[in-house]
Amino acid sequence: MDQLFVVRLTVLIDEQVVIMQKDELIQLHTLLSQIKTYMEAQGMDNDFKEYQSLAISPMHIHRSKTEHKHAIFVLGNDLASIMSDDEYSGAARTSVRMQEFAKKMDHKASDSN
Repeated sequence: MDQLFVVRLTVLIDEQVVIMQKDELIQLHTLLSQIKTYMEAQGMDNDFKEYQSLAISPMHIHRSKTEHKHAIFVLGNDLASIMSDDEYSGAARTSVRMQEFAKKMDHKASDSN
């Protein structure tokens, strides 16, 4: 996965330049899920426990937009963690930002339920 894509996505979301519709979020969730499947097939080590604990997949179209956003950030964090070599790499910084976004979305999801 192109690290620049993840960084740009993080910047866009952080600055709230783009407001994604639910179907667009589901498409992004699908893409990240496919990357996860590819990385697992390549033997890259990560158990994706936090993402799996959410019990949400791109196929769960009935779930809220906030829940899909949270899943995207959690999965994005896991994927960026796999790609990072050290805490100063671009992917490592992206992983930290995704983790922060996941926490924000978790709080919003809790408040909306």
